[in-house]
Amino acid sequence: MWREVAGRAFPEAGFSSPVDATQVAAAEQRLRCALPSEIVSLLLETDGILGPYGVETVWPLKRIVEDNLRFWSDSSLTHLYMPFEPLLFFGDNSGGNQFAFVRKPSRADVFVWEHEDDSRRWVARDLQDYLSRSLAAEGDDWYQS
Repeated sequence: MWREVAGRAFPEAGFSSPVDATQVAAAEQRLRCALPSEIVSLLLETDGILGPYGVETVWPLKRIVEDNLRFWSDSSLTHLYMPFEPLLFFGDNSGGNQFAFVRKPSRADVFVWEHEDDSRRWVARDLQDYLSRSLAAEGDDWYQS
């Protein structure tokens, strides 16, 4: 399903070999939280999605784990930004802005974190909407309006 969604929006989308349920379980154990079901089903189909210009529209599972653990635990970030614990990052625009689900409270919506001003705002109603909008866009600032 996810390859088709991405392919409709951007026929040249790049895909990787999928992860398996054991890898997902290990990632959830490291993160100490369940991953959203949409991202799990995507990762079981492809370990990330590359969009135009090689942008990691959806990160591989390893990066999802490593980047979130860093954001949640790096004390130097607490002096610069609002807390990241409510967010689960899973992709970026290659310019520093990152896309995330809200973990607390859990919701399907996708938000962008803009690193320059630490703003967080809604950009898509769910992962499918995010893929359709971000992959079909002409540039990496598709969420700016």
